[in-house]
Amino acid sequence: MLGIIVAMKNEAECLLSQSKIISQSKQFGKQIYRAEFDGTEFILVLSGVGKDNAASAAMLALTLGADTLLNFGVAGGLTPAKKIGMVFQICKAVEIDFDLSVINHTPVGTHNERSDPFFILPRSNSSPFLSGTVATADYFAGGNDDQKLLEALGADIREMEGAAVAHTAWNADTPCYMFKAISDNAGENSPNEYAVNCAAALKNLSENMKNIFAEALHG
Repeated sequence: MLGIIVAMKNEAECLLSQSKIISQSKQFGKQIYRAEFDGTEFILVLSGVGKDNAASAAMLALTLGADTLLNFGVAGGLTPAKKIGMVFQICKAVEIDFDLSVINHTPVGTHNERSDPFFILPRSNSSPFLSGTVATADYFAGGNDDQKLLEALGADIREMEGAAVAHTAWNADTPCYMFKAISDNAGENSPNEYAVNCAAALKNLSENMKNIFAEALHG
């Protein structure tokens, strides 16, 4: 079964508003929906914002029977190609606020049990989405303080949950698919851009849900 991890209710509504709700419940403080979209039954766990929330929600989805994970939501664009409103499929995810480089001499984002900072996500050759590399951290950046790090890692999208879901999926040897709609651009004005453009990004995410499901189920 497809297990979907979404941080915020307005993101979840991109799918739930088009779905038949079978049941709702709550476990460990997480709202859980069992529903059906376009003939496919799924579990959606509303995680809350941030990496801890996302990882615990992903683990909960796995214990409830998910054999594939899907994460979607809005995110910030870091390059001119990541234009506001566009939906991207994430192929690589990295936690930029995880750093053992001083003692392990490994790149930022590399966990102690790994040698690579990136979690590689599947993407079919026929995917209709352009690809992106997501940088995840437990803060909403309103400036360019970490620009050099992001450039060194080749990240072109940033947000607060994706790499934690990918990490959980990697630990569980479970496929993980990820899609992000751009709500703002990097820089000091990103909080204002987010407020203005979030609804448009969510609309585009909602309109792409059939393609997202097709990639997650058959990619």
